Amino acid sequence: MEFGIAKKAKIYTLLEDYAGYNTSFYAQHGISFLIEIELGRMKKRILFDVGQSAEPISYNMKLLGVDPKTIDMIFLSHCHYDHTQGLVGILKEIGKRDIPIVAHPTIFRNHIRLTPYLKTIGMIEENTKEEIEKYGGKFFLTKAPIPIVNGLFSTGEIEVREDFEKEAIIERYTVDELGVYEDKMIDDMSLVLKLDRGIVVISGCSHAGIVSITKKAINLAEEPNVKAIIGGFHLIDAGKERINKTIKRLTEMNVEKVYAGHCTGLIAECRFKEVWKDNFEKLHSGKLIEFKEG
Repeated sequence: MEFGIAKKAKIYTLLEDYAGYNTSFYAQHGISFLIEIELGRMKKRILFDVGQSAEPISYNMKLLGVDPKTIDMIFLSHCHYDHTQGLVGILKEIGKRDIPIVAHPTIFRNHIRLTPYLKTIGMIEENTKEEIEKYGGKFFLTKAPIPIVNGLFSTGEIEVREDFEKEAIIERYTVDELGVYEDKMIDDMSLVLKLDRGIVVISGCSHAGIVSITKKAINLAEEPNVKAIIGGFHLIDAGKERINKTIKRLTEMNVEKVYAGHCTGLIAECRFKEVWKDNFEKLHSGKLIEFKEG
């Protein structure tokens, strides 16, 4: 499948756990990016995840000069509430019909945690399929890689995971009328920005493992040069061994830059900074990352 090449892209951090130093941006546990791709004289704007509330995203968009009505489509990296709960609120602000929403087919499953008490942590509150479609969303549910715009595509489901990334750091479950099952987070998907001389991997939480995700992105794009990985890497509760294995594999893949935040965790972020030095940057609400051809 041909995915094309993007000549210029901007990634706005609309929401992050950290607001940044000396800023007026709002922070909230969750993540949301706006990916802007230039296609000749035309621009397309893709909203990557929607946090757990539309309000801080809307506020931060105003500070960044982003009109929600200019959003063309939405990508949901996985089902968790801190990435999906703001969906209906954002759709109301976009105010258009048939907004494409790309996600995994299992995104509406009954997803829970059991400790310290039973709690739904997937698509919750008003974010039913019916409500989402009522306010303009049009679902494209697929576990396969899919082009989003020229030069930007989904990894699809990460079927092959590195051995050290197969074990879940935090236990989660799916429940139905037949029982309760450990949830492997197969709905975890990322986006890949393909540039003239490399790729950029954009992940929400990296439940599938950031090494496994990056490896699949390289294979799909047929491009070994990884200019950057961006997002949450879910190492916040990982032990030293897993963090070190992650960093070792990413250095072996010659990842040039690391932009990390959300669920990455302070210990892992410190290790990334130690290894990547000035090529490591901490994500925060309002952060703008730009990529150009060449």
